[in-house]
Amino acid sequence: MRADDAARPWRDAAQENAAEGAAVRGEHTHGGARRSDGPPLPGPREAHRRPVVRRASVREQVLRALRAALLSGELEPGEVYSAPVLGERFGVSATPVREAMQQLAAEGAVEVVPNRGFRVAERGARQLAELAEVRALLEVPVVLRLARTVPAERWDELRPLAERTMLAASAGCPATYAEADRVFHRALLSLAGNAELVRIADDLHRRSQWPPVHDGSPARGQGDLVADAAEHGALLDALAARDLDVVRRLVREHFAGADDL
Repeated sequence: MRADDAARPWRDAAQENAAEGAAVRGEHTHGGARRSDGPPLPGPREAHRRPVVRRASVREQVLRALRAALLSGELEPGEVYSAPVLGERFGVSATPVREAMQQLAAEGAVEVVPNRGFRVAERGARQLAELAEVRALLEVPVVLRLARTVPAERWDELRPLAERTMLAASAGCPATYAEADRVFHRALLSLAGNAELVRIADDLHRRSQWPPVHDGSPARGQGDLVADAAEHGALLDALAARDLDVVRRLVREHFAGADDL
């Protein structure tokens, strides 16, 4: 599968943002002209209406789009993608794409291939189960400790985040759900007051998402996401009631892959 074919389904939103950034940097965007490989690029806005788009902002836009493509499987495990080719699809130079890919490499989503680009990491069921086990070893005791010490009203503050995961799950978008799920877990663990714990748990959470496993088993669908999201509300109920047995069961079910080891 060629990189330009894989990038086509998800390039448009990022291309619009990136074209705007190029206009601010003084690059010519060929407003209104049709490119042979996609729809017309948006023309630059009037100078007084242009927001200041910094290089870091363009990099973040590209990073978000790449993460979404990885989670959806549009960037396929084992395939090598060139930063210049992906940059062309975004309408930006290779530099912000390369910087975003370096971040994804640090997260374990891709591997650097010298003189070629970046290969999407292939992760089997065993590796995902090992990550689930580590997450369970880290988070289960912390959540149980929080269940004994955090007042019930503090758990109510997390309910909007739990509801957001349910909305994201109902929309059926794996990338949107993954981000909402990550935010919920960060907020929950932050109540422990340990920044290093949150950082390590967040890194493990991202690594457990990259990339989808192609082992013949069906991909997680909307129903799976909704069931996963529903556990957040049930967990908050159990935490508020200080029902440690239910808390322990729910958290371990969240890391069910650990049972496969």
